[in-house]
Amino acid sequence: MPSSSARKCMSYLWILPASAVYALGFNWCFAPNHIAFGGLTGAAQIVNRFLPQAPVGAVVILLNIPLFLLGWRLLGGKALAASLYAMLLSSAAIDLLARLHTFQPMADPLLAALYGGVLMGASLGVILLQGATTGGTDLLARLLQLRLSWLPMGKLLLGIDLAVVAAAAAAFRDLDSALYGAAALYVSSRVMDLVLYGLDTSKVACIISQKHQALSARLTRELERGVTLLQGRGAWSGQETQVLLCAFKQRQIAALKQAVRELDSDAFLIVCDAREVAGLGFRART
Repeated sequence: MPSSSARKCMSYLWILPASAVYALGFNWCFAPNHIAFGGLTGAAQIVNRFLPQAPVGAVVILLNIPLFLLGWRLLGGKALAASLYAMLLSSAAIDLLARLHTFQPMADPLLAALYGGVLMGASLGVILLQGATTGGTDLLARLLQLRLSWLPMGKLLLGIDLAVVAAAAAAFRDLDSALYGAAALYVSSRVMDLVLYGLDTSKVACIISQKHQALSARLTRELERGVTLLQGRGAWSGQETQVLLCAFKQRQIAALKQAVRELDSDAFLIVCDAREVAGLGFRART
């Protein structure tokens, strides 16, 4: 079992190639095609639009300084050390690659948005797996959530990123830039989830049924999935009932629905997406 210092070194090593891919995605796909990207990188694009002598990476670092100072005070230095490293590395990589090579605009901006979304999403996913971020809106959203705890993190991030994309499109005076940027953000988030959670297409079913014994036996026998029985009580009726909780693969959803329909047509069924399922019958715990 590697020590904590060895694991930390490995995490910092993984951030190196991820930062290089992040810089490639921005310099190859977004910058030459004037596609607006979210976060402080997108804000740096706006500054660079009006001050071409201000490198994007350097502006990202300057914009992050007050956020990191505030975050250091409110969240603690230990939680931000890896993020500070990733932010400095990715920002420096953007400017270094821009100096080494000038990329030409792609013939099709939509392809640029898709390629850029894949590269940015993959690199950010790897960085997040190491317990770090590139600063920017991720850190800003965490700080805002200290005051706006009722607002989900995902909505905070999306709102900030879309605001930056809209501002960048206004700076470029090109509505298409915002549309391509929104497409890139969507692709980036999907690829990021793929890196973080893998090809896990699992589902979780909650079944409220008076025929819980027959249902649990059939699901265990035919789907070869474990079933957990939870004690429940109807809020309106006050009646005691059993709730079946079952995690299963997406391809098994038809068999599960058929079993419920045949054994208890009055059963109440809820099927939800499961981001990550680890344990017996699924992927190993990490």
